[in-house]
Amino acid sequence: MDEALEPIPVTRTVDCGTAKLLPDVDRPRAWLLTVDGAPQSYVDLDAPTHLEFEYVRRLAHVLDEAAAPGLPLDVLHLGGGALTLPRYLAATRPHSRQDVIEADRGLLALVAEELPLPGDCGIAVRALDARTALETAPEDSADVIVADVFGGSRVPAHLTSVEYVRAAARVLRPDGCYAANLADSAPFGFLRGQLANFATVFEHLALIAEPSVLRGRRFGNAVLLASHTELPIAALARRVAGDVFPARVEHGAPLRRLIADAVPVRDAEAVASPVPPEGAFSVG
Repeated sequence: MDEALEPIPVTRTVDCGTAKLLPDVDRPRAWLLTVDGAPQSYVDLDAPTHLEFEYVRRLAHVLDEAAAPGLPLDVLHLGGGALTLPRYLAATRPHSRQDVIEADRGLLALVAEELPLPGDCGIAVRALDARTALETAPEDSADVIVADVFGGSRVPAHLTSVEYVRAAARVLRPDGCYAANLADSAPFGFLRGQLANFATVFEHLALIAEPSVLRGRRFGNAVLLASHTELPIAALARRVAGDVFPARVEHGAPLRRLIADAVPVRDAEAVASPVPPEGAFSVG
């Protein structure tokens, strides 16, 4: 490749900090998006089904199991980043209708300029707060809600309450699924509260995470699933067990033991997710 044509990093101040787009030297049109040093998204414009982050693969497994292969879905994405999952779904389930909510207008502008979406992809992007989007969305309008919202490295407090969960449940169809990327470590005070929130509204819950995270050995991501109908536990367990970094699907009695005496968190008491330990998600 002509050296003059090699991609160069892009740095821009956005609403929530300093965003950087870093090219992947091994993949010609692939980029890592970071905000204040924390990885936010990885996108390969030539291969939208290539998912670099393990937690994103787990969310993709949920989308894969949400309906028969290839059937379109109506999906509400809370948190946009570089639109990795919307691009994935547009490639794997053409004609899906996707609404992406991202509060950071500066970040949206950067992604639109540097990592533009293909035409007629069925992805609509709106600059809006996630809670506001839920409370104004049509009832029973989404097959799946994917929540991956972080202000810096923390889930904002107004997205961690039982009132927020009820707003999400209103938007989901009766057989729909809510999937959220969360992060915590032992003794899982935040995660247990989130599970208690969802247990008050949904009949079926599951948690996908690496065994080392579930055993409390390190801080890490956990994908929370909630639905009014039974979740595809066995199929998801097979998928996540085959990943490069295998994960487990916790549900039923083990999940009830994890919740233990945790109680739902209301808006008045809600707090942001915990601050990650130094270096937990940062890149050089």
